[in-house]
Amino acid sequence: MYTVTLTKGVPDFSEGAVSFDEDGHLERGKTPTVMNPNDRFALEAALQTKVRHGGTAAVMSMGPPGYGEVLQEAMSSVYADELFLLSDREMAAADTWATSITLATGIERIAETREQPDLVFAGFKTADGETGHTGPQTCWCLDWPILTHVIALDIDETERTIRVKRLVEGDIEEIETVEAPLPAMIVTDPEFEPTYRKAEHRLTFKDLREETTERAESYEEHLTTWDHAELNLDPDYIGLDGSPTIVSGVDPIPKAPSEREATVVDPGDEAGMESVLDELLPYTNRAAAGGD
Repeated sequence: MYTVTLTKGVPDFSEGAVSFDEDGHLERGKTPTVMNPNDRFALEAALQTKVRHGGTAAVMSMGPPGYGEVLQEAMSSVYADELFLLSDREMAAADTWATSITLATGIERIAETREQPDLVFAGFKTADGETGHTGPQTCWCLDWPILTHVIALDIDETERTIRVKRLVEGDIEEIETVEAPLPAMIVTDPEFEPTYRKAEHRLTFKDLREETTERAESYEEHLTTWDHAELNLDPDYIGLDGSPTIVSGVDPIPKAPSEREATVVDPGDEAGMESVLDELLPYTNRAAAGGD
């Protein structure tokens, strides 16, 4: 099995230091970057596939050169064999449509230079855009089957099919089972949980973890970077020029206060401890129930 997991670096909103230019475009060079949280579920699904079926696990991202560290983190998570970074100035400021075109072309490039991927995994949505568009749009460009909100999956290598359980939300939450031929795109739900029921799978998991530690430390040796020319992409269809989305406005994210007021109470101070109890009492179930 050859799998590709799509991941992205997103602003570290917890730092409260997200920077935008005057046109409303995120200034990634001035903003701390972390791996998109929802991508971790996609990485777990790819790792489960590698443990159960073997083969090669690759991780791909589109972004600036600094995304190499995000890919290094992804390699540690999914015990990946190969990393791919799609990066140059022509790809900058892309919306989800231009991003999807670039990613799909990168996946096709893997098929040409490595082997045809069997599965591509993507997270549910990103923390910065939250559109949930990139996975489905990339799949549309590839013209593959897509299975979304996946919470569990099984692969039949002989029949070249994948069967998944997906979460359907409506008036009530339901789980449906869907089957599709390979290759296919899998968009994982945050409720995805990998399972390793067989002893051989748990042993493989342990071996892969030990093997990947050293590989992740020298991740640059396993990193392939492609620019738009190497992907044969027309600059008019990627990056900002290829993005039909228009940002009408951006609200700045306020920085969290560096200091907060606090009252220090010595445990030996009986009056002080009583004041603490008086503060907490209204929030207890006991108070709500009218207890003494």
